[in-house]
Amino acid sequence: MALGGQQSLAELEVLCKQLYEGTDLAQRIQAEKVLLELINSPDCLSQCQLLLEQGTTSYAQLLAATCLSKLVCKTTPLPVQQRMDIRNYILNYVASRPKLALFVIQALVQVIAKITKLGWFDVEKDQLIFRDIIADVKKFLQGTVDHCIIGVIILSELTQEMNFIDYSRPSSKHRKIATSFRDTTLKDILMLACSLLKEMLAKPLTLQDQQQQNLAMYLLKLVLNCLNYDFIGSSADESADDLCTVQIPTNWRSIFLEPETLDLFFDLYHSLPPMLSQLALSCLVQFASTRRSLFSNPERAKYLSNLIKGVKRILENPQGLSDPGNYHEFCRFLARLKTNYQLGELVVVKDYPEVIRLIASFTITSLQHWECTPNSVHYLLTLWQRMVASVPFVKSSEPHLLDSYAPEITKAYITSRLESVPMVIRDGLDDPLDDTATVFQQLEQLCTVSRCEYEKTCALLVQLFDQNAQNYQKLLQSSSRNPLAISIQEGRLAWLVYLVGTVVGGRLTYTSTDEHDAMDGELSCRVFQLISLMDAQLQRSSNEKVELAVLWFLDQFRKTYVGDQLQRTSKVYARMSEVLGITDDNQVLETFMAKIVTNLKYWGRCEPVISRTLQFLNDLSVGYILLKKLVKIDAVKFMLQNHTSKHFPFLGVNDNYGLSDLRCRTTFYTALTRLLMVDLGEDEDEFENFMLPLTVSFETLAQTFNSSFKQEEAKILHLLTVFLCVIISMYLLLFALLALVLLTIRKDRKRMLIGLARDLRGIAFALNTKTSYTMLFDWIYPSYLSILQTAIELWYREPECTTPILKLMAEMMQNRSQRLNFDVSSPNGILLFREASKMICTYGNQILSLGTLSKDQVYPMKLKGISICYSALKSSLCGNYVSFGVFKLYGDNHFDNVLQAFVKMLLSVSHSDLLQYRKLSQSYYPLLECLTQDHMSFITGLEPRVLMYIFTSISEGLTALDTIVSSSCCASLDYIVTYLFKHIAREGKKPLRCREISQDGQRLLHFMQQNSEVLQQMMSILMNTIIFEDCRNQWSVSRPLLGLILLNEKYFSELRAGLINSQPPDKQEVLHQCFRSLMEGVEQNLLVKNRDRFTQNMSVFRRDMAEIMRCEGASESASSDMMS
Repeated sequence: MALGGQQSLAELEVLCKQLYEGTDLAQRIQAEKVLLELINSPDCLSQCQLLLEQGTTSYAQLLAATCLSKLVCKTTPLPVQQRMDIRNYILNYVASRPKLALFVIQALVQVIAKITKLGWFDVEKDQLIFRDIIADVKKFLQGTVDHCIIGVIILSELTQEMNFIDYSRPSSKHRKIATSFRDTTLKDILMLACSLLKEMLAKPLTLQDQQQQNLAMYLLKLVLNCLNYDFIGSSADESADDLCTVQIPTNWRSIFLEPETLDLFFDLYHSLPPMLSQLALSCLVQFASTRRSLFSNPERAKYLSNLIKGVKRILENPQGLSDPGNYHEFCRFLARLKTNYQLGELVVVKDYPEVIRLIASFTITSLQHWECTPNSVHYLLTLWQRMVASVPFVKSSEPHLLDSYAPEITKAYITSRLESVPMVIRDGLDDPLDDTATVFQQLEQLCTVSRCEYEKTCALLVQLFDQNAQNYQKLLQSSSRNPLAISIQEGRLAWLVYLVGTVVGGRLTYTSTDEHDAMDGELSCRVFQLISLMDAQLQRSSNEKVELAVLWFLDQFRKTYVGDQLQRTSKVYARMSEVLGITDDNQVLETFMAKIVTNLKYWGRCEPVISRTLQFLNDLSVGYILLKKLVKIDAVKFMLQNHTSKHFPFLGVNDNYGLSDLRCRTTFYTALTRLLMVDLGEDEDEFENFMLPLTVSFETLAQTFNSSFKQEEAKILHLLTVFLCVIISMYLLLFALLALVLLTIRKDRKRMLIGLARDLRGIAFALNTKTSYTMLFDWIYPSYLSILQTAIELWYREPECTTPILKLMAEMMQNRSQRLNFDVSSPNGILLFREASKMICTYGNQILSLGTLSKDQVYPMKLKGISICYSALKSSLCGNYVSFGVFKLYGDNHFDNVLQAFVKMLLSVSHSDLLQYRKLSQSYYPLLECLTQDHMSFITGLEPRVLMYIFTSISEGLTALDTIVSSSCCASLDYIVTYLFKHIAREGKKPLRCREISQDGQRLLHFMQQNSEVLQQMMSILMNTIIFEDCRNQWSVSRPLLGLILLNEKYFSELRAGLINSQPPDKQEVLHQCFRSLMEGVEQNLLVKNRDRFTQNMSVFRRDMAEIMRCEGASESASSDMMS
């Protein structure tokens, strides 16, 4: 698109407005398409300048900034002088227009930051020309307030950009630039920002002055960016916020040892308005997280004393904490104190007794305001959890006082949650219990705190539980039942049951005594009694939240007092035997199973309760000792004999249950089958009896599929056609009802099939012996597998139906624990593979008929199914239970068909989708590894375009962040290179009569000769990974690299020479020696011994190259990428 004058400029501004402000999607897409032409135009720079100089809207200027940003970030960089000109132009532009829209200034400053980072090591006339940015910024700082703000924004964006990891570029290049920036510039930026803040604080602050507030905000953000810098390349996970330690460089010690530094930010907190003071607190969070090793012991004690003094000052003047932002940051600040300092260090601080009292008071107040953001409460509970957990390790003689305050914290949490219930129910507020993830997180933190002075906590819970349980019983027995009052009592009981489960589970996290176990028994009695009371009235009324709380309690009790770790003399059963007659864990297991059966009977329409109940059952079924005890229980025997929808409604297929509810059936049958397996042995009759409900369902499906399914489908279409024709006739209602009935029947059959597929997958997962798996195979083959095949053929457009069936087949192909190693005389392995082949081919052919799918539909409708097919195929190829040569020998085409289906499905997937969708990439690449390992004759027989697709996918996968993908790519490449190398070596030795045998190898060799750049590019990628990247699978990378070097010695020599010659003369001899050492003792073969020698050499080579490249004098242009 050419800009020919003011009219074109006006048109472009209209397009900008449509792009950034438009609500019409079609208009926005068209505008984006036209504007993309500007970015790719050869006149892009001049057009951007025209937009900046003559554009009348901020959006035009934003577009220009965006285009410049993309231009300077291109893989092929602009010339150095051109980048310098762009940078200087933007600096002058923003200096002459300080009143530009803020988003425009930030976009333009980002261009400066990108240019500076990418050109950090660029040299011209022996000068590092892009490093004078600080001098340029100081000119802004000497101007007006607006200019000063722009200068600070430049430094802030530059710091962020230097810290930002662009995964499209080599990580080693980023680390080198980031490290150099840290060592040469970052400290000066921090000191400059602190000095400007001191100057600002020294003057009278005018809070109404918006410019002054903006300057303070950007200065604080700049300091925060400096302190958030990734100093050592750890790329800390932000989600692990409470574990963060700031690795401040040693040469920054002087800044941190000055008490004035901390005082500055505490003073700023007290002086600035809330929006800005929370930034000051954010900086203090980072100061509190400074690594311990930065200080000597006396220095650390003094630094900690200053932090504690600041905490005391904030808590004594808590007005600012009423702001949510300040409150949250202060909670983070408190949590970081315990993260970085030991309790023994805290207790010896002069103001510790007063500060811990203030913190306890602050925590209690926060907990009493239960509506406070749970994210902030998390940090307070983290602080107390870690403080209490450290008590056994404190050696100081100073009192820690936690035995006084921890019970108060626990009490505040308990009472505040109980008091919240009436307000939640009466006022219709959000119930904290609905957010189970947050509740579980808080309870897990509280369990440690609650065990400190456990007697007090236990007495409180007993008192509250008895009081609320009695009130609840009275309400139930009252002649005039009050639903509101009952709901309130049930809400309180739900919290109490959660809390009892929490303190019982706390036994595993804190030192316990027999007395504590007895207290656990006292509390547990009450919950078991409540369970009996609630279950007795299930037919009249029920409460989901109480049931979920009970399941939490049962799971905590199981972890603590049931199983192998249980001491037979545990005092927990003393009180329980008196009250409930429960004397040991066998009787507890009976109670567990009775509760599970009750829930499955009466809570069939409540997915959360059913799901949690089945998860509890699944956890119980893991472990041989527990299984032996469970199978003796009557409730378990009942479940094994009556797993039908009559007894367990969630197994039904009617419209009361969504398709997502059927997923829990897999968990149910996994646990049930584990129980069956305990005494099953070789009893086929018992297995047949267990499978009887599924047999009945399959027979029902078989009748309809075999006899009248297609006729009914035709009837539906016919009736619907007639319905349209007679829409004005008197038979309208009759035809509509008939069509609706047939559609409902069809829907129920589909749901039945989905449920059966999920059931069978759970059963197959649990059958880990050859005998039991053979029983399942004999049961399902051939009759029932044919039904699944038909369903795939008919309903391929409906992933909610095909996905469970394909997952079942993938599970059956898994040779887990060698369960598929059938007897020598058995054809079952081949028969199973034939069925899988037919299903994969059917699905593949049908799914490809869907054509092009939208972006949001391509994964659920197509790629998910393909990934499952690939997983199933990979399992069969690597399972060692099928001799695939038999198929060709006897003219059976099932193996060839499934491989052709693999190719067809693969070619329908773009390379970007292969890596974008994790499940797809993690199924495709391991499958490719299997094919290249054992089926190279198939690979070599592929068409050149298919081979090129596969090689391209390997090339792209080599640099994937997922180690499963990159390791599989390395292995696949190694098998291909080894095959090619052996073929070339064999060709030189064979007599003429044997040449016909190696036609497969000849085809591959011819392809490689026609496309020599394929292997060369992959050698470049691997060398680049070894020298410049953070190579996490070094062994895997080394295996194909040796074969590539032996096949392409000339290209390897060119790579080596290019790298060495690009370095300064004083480095070249060292690099020569590194490459000589890499190939030292390596022979011209790919024997295991030779490979191992190369791998050892490569480990040393990588370490030596890292040392050389880390040196400041190394040429950055060579360090960036060997592929360029």
